[in-house]
Amino acid sequence: MYDFAILWDWIAFSIRWLHVICAMAWIGASFFFIALDLGLKQAPNMPKGAHGEEWQVHGGGFYHIQKYLVAPENMPEHLIWHKWQSYITWVSGAALLMVVYWVGGELFLLDPSKADLTLWQGILISGGSLTLGWLAYDFLCKSPLGEKPTLLMLLLFVILVVMSWGYNQIFTGRAALLHLGAFTATIMTGNVFFQIMPNQRVVVADLIAGRTPDAKYGKIAKLRSTHNNYLTLPVVFLMLANHYPLAFATEYSWIIACLVFLTGVTIRHYFNTMHATGAGPNWTWPVTVVIMLLIAWLSTYPGGDTYEESEARTLSVLEQSYAAAPGFEDAYDAVISNCSMCHSREPAWDGMHWAPKGVVLETEADVLRHADQIYLQAGLSHAMPPPSAVEMDMQQRLNIVSWYRAARDGGEG
Repeated sequence: MYDFAILWDWIAFSIRWLHVICAMAWIGASFFFIALDLGLKQAPNMPKGAHGEEWQVHGGGFYHIQKYLVAPENMPEHLIWHKWQSYITWVSGAALLMVVYWVGGELFLLDPSKADLTLWQGILISGGSLTLGWLAYDFLCKSPLGEKPTLLMLLLFVILVVMSWGYNQIFTGRAALLHLGAFTATIMTGNVFFQIMPNQRVVVADLIAGRTPDAKYGKIAKLRSTHNNYLTLPVVFLMLANHYPLAFATEYSWIIACLVFLTGVTIRHYFNTMHATGAGPNWTWPVTVVIMLLIAWLSTYPGGDTYEESEARTLSVLEQSYAAAPGFEDAYDAVISNCSMCHSREPAWDGMHWAPKGVVLETEADVLRHADQIYLQAGLSHAMPPPSAVEMDMQQRLNIVSWYRAARDGGEG
C-alpha cells in the first residue's frame, strides 16, 4: 500500500504535466485568434464574403490570413479544427481533480471545521456543482439575456461570487479556489463542445450541401468565445492559487477569488482594445493595481483553525488509523522537533510569517491530517526540511517511514 502512495503521486504529477501542456496550447490558440480577429483590416480585392485580412511574420515566413464572417463560397479541402486543446485540457483537469481531491479527499477536499461531510458527500457536491453550474450558465445564454451581453456578463460575475462563497463554506481553502477554477473552466470547455463546435459543423454541412449558412451561428459562437476570452486569466490564477497560502488559506480567500475575475476583465479589455485600435485604455492599469493591492491586503487576514480548535477536533476514521499505528509517537516527535518551527501558526523562522504551503504541523491532528505529505516529503525523500534550515537525523526519517508503512499495511509493525 505504501508503494501505491508513491505511484499515485507520480500519476498525479504526470496528469498535471499533461494538463499544463494542453492548457498552454488552448490558451495560446485562444489569445492568438482573439488578437487576430481584433486586428483584421479591410483591403481591396478581397474574396467574396471575406470580412478582413491580416499579414503576419513569424519564424522567417510571412502569413496572409483572411476571415469569413460566415463561411467561404466553397469548402476548402483541408480544414483545421481547433478543439482538441480545449477537450484534453478539461479531461486532464477533471482527472487531476479526481486523483488529488476525490481520492485524497480526506486531506485536500474536506474541512471538518466547516462542514461535517463524508467523503462521498464531498465528491457528489464537487462533481454536481460543476454539472449544474454549466447547465445554469447555458440556460442563461440561451435566454433573452443572450441579446444583452453586458448584462449577461454581470450576472455571470454574480454567479461566480455566489459559487466562490459556497465552495468556501464546505471545502478546504485550496479545494474551494480549485473548484471555482474548475467551475469556470467547465463553462469554457462546455462552450466549445456544446455550442461553438456544433454550430461550426452546421455551417460546414450547409456549405457541403450548397446552402447559405445562417449568420446566427457565428453570432452565438462569438458570444461564447468572448466569455472564454475574459475568463481565461482568472482560471489560470485559480489553478496556481493552491500553491500560495496567501491566496487560499486566509479568511477572505473567496473575496480574493472574486476580485481576480475583475482583474481578468481589466487586463483583457486593455489588450483587446489595443489589438483592435492600436492603443489600449490606460485607465485599466491603475485599476488593476488597486485591485491587486486590495487582494494583498485581504490576504493578511489569517484563516484556518486555531491550536485549541485543532486539538479539540474529532479525527476522521483514516486519521484514527494513523494515530493507532505503531511508531506514531516517534514519528510525531520527529515532525515536531524538525518541522514545526516553520510549519506552525506563528512560524519561529526569522522573516517567515506563514507556514509554507499553508501546511501547519503542531498538534497530533495536524500531523495526522498531513501524513501522506510528511511521508513523501520528509520520509521517503529528503525534500523537507530544507538542509539549510534543519539537518534532520536519518533515524527520524526512518521513524516516519516505518510509522506510515505500518499504518498503510493495516497497523502491523
